[in-house]
Amino acid sequence: MKGDADADADDPRRVDTSRAGDGDSLHSPPMIDRDAVRDNAKYLRNVRPIDPDEIADYIEGAPHPAVVKQTLREEAHDLGLFERDDGTFVPANDDPAPFQSWSPAAFPDDYSFALEDLLIGRYGANWHVGESGDRLRERVRQLKEDYYRGNPVEYDEDAALGYGIYHLPDYYAAVGYVLSDLAERSLLPRNPRVLDVGAGTGGPALGLHDYLPDDSVVDYHAVEPSASADVLDRMLGETRRNFRTTVHRETAEAFDPDGDDDVALFASVLSELDDPAAVVRKYLDVLADDGAIVAIAPADRNTSIGLREVERQVAPADGDVTVYSPTLRLWDGYAPSDRGWSFDVKPDLDVPGFQRRLDEGRDADEDEGTFVNVDVQYSYSVLRTDGERRLDVRGTPARFAKMAEMERHVTNRIDLLAVKLSHDLSEGNNQVFKIGDGSEAVDHYAVRTRETVLNADLADADYGDVLVFENVLALWNDDEEAYNLVVDDETLVDRVA
Repeated sequence: MKGDADADADDPRRVDTSRAGDGDSLHSPPMIDRDAVRDNAKYLRNVRPIDPDEIADYIEGAPHPAVVKQTLREEAHDLGLFERDDGTFVPANDDPAPFQSWSPAAFPDDYSFALEDLLIGRYGANWHVGESGDRLRERVRQLKEDYYRGNPVEYDEDAALGYGIYHLPDYYAAVGYVLSDLAERSLLPRNPRVLDVGAGTGGPALGLHDYLPDDSVVDYHAVEPSASADVLDRMLGETRRNFRTTVHRETAEAFDPDGDDDVALFASVLSELDDPAAVVRKYLDVLADDGAIVAIAPADRNTSIGLREVERQVAPADGDVTVYSPTLRLWDGYAPSDRGWSFDVKPDLDVPGFQRRLDEGRDADEDEGTFVNVDVQYSYSVLRTDGERRLDVRGTPARFAKMAEMERHVTNRIDLLAVKLSHDLSEGNNQVFKIGDGSEAVDHYAVRTRETVLNADLADADYGDVLVFENVLALWNDDEEAYNLVVDDETLVDRVA
């Protein structure tokens, strides 16, 4: 058990694992004067650690201290209280979550063991061989095909476990990299209220858990109607004491959120919704004033472009929603309308044992690694309603050319302001990087034909960084139906801090 070896039957993480039809928790404590508990906690928090035994003495009816403790746990996020290992509560640290150099080498062992517990519980110790192994592999094949074809995805218990095997590790890793965009500017709360829409089997939830510091107090709500919720619930059992979880077994469309969420997370779910833009708009309405929508999608063409289409529908050029990252719009009054296929790439993870064992039973005509998925490649969008942007950089027509007007600059050398939107896309020849400025109607690529110290930032900059190009040659590429911005020994490229 991660974080709390002494967890017992009154484990605080099991706040609520199912939403009752009338909206009441199925695991609520006996009736207690909650206002009295809150009032006593507010008074004592600035005096001494809050002891449930002590508060019980002050409450009419002398409730059992365990009931008081559970009530304090349920109120802890609103009261700003952190539960210590000794069962007392103290004021939570309310500083923003610190930025960390997130770069996991592997899916953590505790989470791997939890998944294998589920597999063994359903299929036995040899879950990866025989009929059960064949069934799981077939589910993974079907899931991959459905995603590739854009077909509706159905999750029974076998499919949910197959999905967990294949996607828990890469989804776990991806979310931490995306959260770093917020944390680097101190915009990720240490004690957030999080709504995870389409939470699946829990990869993003676990990544969020491990990105946040141990002294955080998290009110985490998952919306997941499918059989994946059973896997999710088991994986959430590995979270620490002050990461309090509620699983709502409803669809994103039917769920009625309470509001004031710091983060609304849509991880690999937009492609499964009938009207994803409408759903995102719905959850934008319940964000805190300084909250963020964090949307993540696999890097494949269909889901990546689909995510960017949703971003553009929800955040039009003249709207109140701001693209915080990565596809910054550098020209006021403009929004891009190009193809929009753009994704980040991070270091691969080590192959977890459960993927390796499933892959060993692949068919003879399947390549080694068919059931291994440790590539961390993803598209993402962070949206806000408070006007904040990862980099407050904007183009000026007196200084820079605009991609919306690139046609008139063809064969000329120009100065350009652009966001780096890919890693090197070449296959060993001239380096090629997708770039954008938020005004483009067709794809633009920076092509590096001569490497110099003065243009090194093109290759060295991270995905999402803003670059200044001086004296870059604008050309039209008929074969790709795109603009090439040629970076040679006459070109200067600088990264904007």
